[in-house]
Amino acid sequence: MSDAVSGLTEREIAELAALADGTLPAERRAEVEARVAASPELIALVQRQRQAVTATHSLSAEAPPASLVESVEALRPKRRAPRSYFVPRLALAGGLAAVAAVVAAIVLIGGPGGPTVADAARLASESPSAPAPPPLRKGSTKLALDVEGVAFPNLARWAGWHTVGVRRGRIDGRNATVAYYRRDGRRIAYVIVAGSELSWPSGAEVTTRAGVQYRLLRLNGRLAVTWPRGGHTCVLTGGATRAELLKFASWRLSR
Repeated sequence: MSDAVSGLTEREIAELAALADGTLPAERRAEVEARVAASPELIALVQRQRQAVTATHSLSAEAPPASLVESVEALRPKRRAPRSYFVPRLALAGGLAAVAAVVAAIVLIGGPGGPTVADAARLASESPSAPAPPPLRKGSTKLALDVEGVAFPNLARWAGWHTVGVRRGRIDGRNATVAYYRRDGRRIAYVIVAGSELSWPSGAEVTTRAGVQYRLLRLNGRLAVTWPRGGHTCVLTGGATRAELLKFASWRLSR
């Protein structure tokens, strides 16, 4: 298990579990979402365990099987044995509760709301796997690349950011495509996730332009902006300033 997971405190585990089942207080949600978004390991847990949410209810009603307790305990760092062989029953119960919380966090992180902006950020952090697409046509503001009719912008036409590659993936069963752009050694990633709009991260800075709400936050340690477009969700992140990200995100594609 990675340090990002094995090093979680009981409070962090509890907050992740609360994020998973939708009970995390609103004032804590932004910080916890940002913590998940900044860790590829936690993002991977979210992605892998999205379909396991229903097991939360059985875990809350039943004690974890002994084999599962032993498996989780084996993953936790070894500690020096206490001098006394007496273990209070209350302490033992607390230990089992902690193990159950670890199991719940490992199995159930992600919540019932479906894929998140953090999942899109994880895909954006990976490397291109296909060559850059050309413009849709000469002088076009669009690339010859889209997700269910929602086209990617040709940023080279006016901003000087040239497309350097593409990556396609799946986020909780949805098609997702990333276009990568580069300028002067900086790289940004533009993600479009198909299907209904993703749940917006709470606590993000909200800016409205031409009636569209753009939410700014940090994902994987980088500034990002996310917004709805054509019924889908877009995420733009990478080595660009706040002003640049908002300008690129709100740029209208005319042809």
